[in-house]
Parts: sequence; C-alpha cells; structure tokens
Amino acid sequence: MAHMKDELAELQEEMNVPDFWNDTAKSAKVNQRVKQLEDKLAFFAALGRRADDAEALMELALEGDDQETADEVGQELRGLQADLDALHLETLLRGEYDHNNAILSLHAGAGGTEAQDWAQMLYRMYTRYCERRGYAVKLLDFQDGDEAGVKSVTMEVAGENAYGFLRPEKGVHRLVRISPFDSNARRHTSFASLDVAPILEDQAIDLNMDEVRIDTYRASGAGGQHVNRTDSAVRMTHLPSGIVVQCQNERSQMQNREVCIMMLKSKLLELREREKEEKMSDIKGEMKKIEWGSQIRSYVFHPYSMVKDHRTGYEVGSTAGVMDGDLDGFVTAYLQMQ
Repeated sequence: MAHMKDELAELQEEMNVPDFWNDTAKSAKVNQRVKQLEDKLAFFAALGRRADDAEALMELALEGDDQETADEVGQELRGLQADLDALHLETLLRGEYDHNNAILSLHAGAGGTEAQDWAQMLYRMYTRYCERRGYAVKLLDFQDGDEAGVKSVTMEVAGENAYGFLRPEKGVHRLVRISPFDSNARRHTSFASLDVAPILEDQAIDLNMDEVRIDTYRASGAGGQHVNRTDSAVRMTHLPSGIVVQCQNERSQMQNREVCIMMLKSKLLELREREKEEKMSDIKGEMKKIEWGSQIRSYVFHPYSMVKDHRTGYEVGSTAGVMDGDLDGFVTAYLQMQ
C-alpha cells in the first residue's frame, strides 16, 4: 500500500498547483484517480479494523465458552476472506491498460442460426458479468441474426479495471448442446469469438483519416424513427491494417462517427501493442480462427453439464451460474496463471 500512498500524495500536491483546475479534462482524471486511491486505502484500513475486532471477539468467545459469539466471528471471518480475495484479485492486474475502460466485440462463427444464437447467449452472459461488477454497459452496434440471435455486438464497458477483468475472456468460445433449432434434437457444436480492446483516456494514437474509408448506411432495428429513416450508421475501414469498426446506435451520424474513431483508435492501440514483443502477454490475448480446436473455453450443455477453460484447466460443473455472469473463477485463474 506504500506505493498507493506515495501516488496519492503526489496527486494531491499536483492539485494544489494554482492553475491545476484550468485544464478541466486533466483535473477531472486526476480527481477521479485520487478518489480511487482514497477509496482503496480506506477499504484496506477498514479490513484491518475488522480483523482486529474479530480477533478480540474471538478471545471473548473462548473465555466465555460462547458458541453464539463464536458463530458470529466465523461469519465475519468468511466475509473478510471474500473481501481479501477481491483485493488480491486487483493486485494481479499488472497490465499497462488494465485500469482502462474496454470495448467488447462479439462475433458469431460459422454455422448460421446456431452460432448466432450462441453469440446472443454470450452477450447476455457478459452483460450480467458487467452488472455484477457494477460496470456501465453502452451498446454501440448490434447486428441481428438471420433468424435468431445476433451476428455481432459491440459495446463499451466503463468501470474501474474494466479492461483488466475482461481481457482474460478474449478468444473463441465453444458451445456443445442439443440444438433447439433442430427438429431431430441432435447435438450441435457452435463457436463465437470475443474481442476486447482498451480505451485510452487521452487516445494517444495518431490516426490519419486519409487512410480511413468511411461508409454510411441506414441503421437497422430499434432506434427511433429518425435513426431508421436516415443514413446515420457509420462504418470505418482502416486501409493499412484492414481493421473495420461500425456504430449505429447513436442518434446522429456525427455521434456514430465519433464513436467509430474511438473504437478504431482502441483497436489500433491493441495492434501496436501486439507488435511489441515485451508487451504481448499484457494485451494480446488468444484471438484465433473461429473454428474447432481454437477455443479458449468450452461450454457443454449435453450430454453433461460443464464449463472448462482450456488455458488454465479451471472448470465448473454447472453451466447455469456461468451463463448468468458468474465468471470470477475463470478470470482469477487466468490472471494467476499469468
């Protein structure tokens, strides 16, 4: 905690500079970081006080042979353990961009309706996971499936350490189940991929717009009469890299354009970091071709129930909790492995 106290002292000293508040954007970021540090230090201090109180209470229970008090101490210790586990998990976030917000992009693999339905199931799973962590989710682009599900979904996730906790999920996800779309009730295997990129606060990426092709088109799905009657959706293609981003969920073409630029810069940052050998383990993840044998995790609904991560070996025997957003075990196992 010493380094956090040192950082807090430096930031507070910076805030005392006379012209500090003249730069609104910078002062807001510094102020936010100060609050994060103060909250963490207060949380750590509170854990220490709770541990001291539990120890004193346990001594009283032993002296008085008081089972009720001992049970109360046991409950408090279980709560302390859970909070310590959460604190330990944060210490595993060592990547340069782990504290940043994130862009999540889900894509259905080959297989038509089966894969598109699986992509929608994953969209729900990650939305629930973000809700559990208190993250704000903003839908940027949503491409409906041909008959059911979704072809692709892009969303912005905002919250402390959002990228750090979501980057372990990057890769190909495999589903095995009895298909609800097969009249013969046969078992099917489907694939979908998740891409995760960090959002830079200062967007320190030089983007030459002469190298970007911009296409506009009419937004589809929900969005109001204005959105659906005008070419408000925007697609950008970065010609040198081939990266494509698109946004249709804002009300105006200008807003969708700004979001596309933000997404494109995030993905270019990710590409740049992949090319740096010394930082590959921090940001690259395990993006592979969306097909058999390349998955990072398997979700088996039939003939048995199991979810297994192939990188860490971590597995759980119930799919229900996982599909409802309980991913902490998988995230922890991956961060510990790194």
